[in-house]
Amino acid sequence: MSKRILAVDDQEDNRRILRDLLTSAGFEVLEAADGESAVALASSQLPDLILMDIQLPGIDGYEATRRIKADPALRGIPLIVVTSYALSGDEAKAMAVGADAYVSKPFSPRALLGRVREYLG
Repeated sequence: MSKRILAVDDQEDNRRILRDLLTSAGFEVLEAADGESAVALASSQLPDLILMDIQLPGIDGYEATRRIKADPALRGIPLIVVTSYALSGDEAKAMAVGADAYVSKPFSPRALLGRVREYLG
C-alpha cells in the first residue's frame, strides 16, 4: 500500500509539480488549496505525511500547522513546511508551531524526495 501525502499549496502549478514528483515516486497525493481544507483533509484522511505551504488564503500555513499538531489524532503525522516565504526567522517560526522540517522554494526535487523518504522510512 502506497503512503499518502497531503500537499497543501494555494497555487495549482505548485500542487501539480508536487503531485507529479510524488506520484512518480509511488506516493498517493491528496491536495488542499487553503489552510481550512488542509486541516479538514488531515482529520478525515489521516495522511502519512503533510507538505505545507505558508502563504495560504484564509488561515495561513502556520495556523494550519498549529491546529494539526494540536490534535492528538494528527500530532504524529510528519509535517514539512515547503515555502518560498523564506525570510529570516521563518524556519524557527515554522518549527515553533510544530513543523518537523522546513524546505524553501525553489527546491531540488531529489532533496525534497529525500526529506519525504526520511520521514516515511
